[in-house]
Amino acid sequence: MSKFLEIIQQDKPVLVDFFAEWCGPCKMMSPILKEVKDVLGDKVSIIKIDVDKNQPLAAKYQVRGVPTLILYKSGKQVWKQSGVVQKKDLVSIINSFS
Repeated sequence: MSKFLEIIQQDKPVLVDFFAEWCGPCKMMSPILKEVKDVLGDKVSIIKIDVDKNQPLAAKYQVRGVPTLILYKSGKQVWKQSGVVQKKDLVSIINSFS
């Protein structure tokens, strides 16, 4: 938990992907997140949190479905959405907080 809090305190946007191994749409998000990272590079940190292994964290951030993406900037949640989000949408959302 403290490591997570440390990560989301960064000045640059931090995109957190709450996922589960058994979740089909979560598997679809993986290559999309890789493409987003390829486009944005060091402008964003992307971390993945397995909700089955990190239930207290998922509960704290009110993750009720997977995948849930939450964007943080300087420790504050600035955007949250459940479900698959397309690359161009994610890139423009992250850029708006860069």
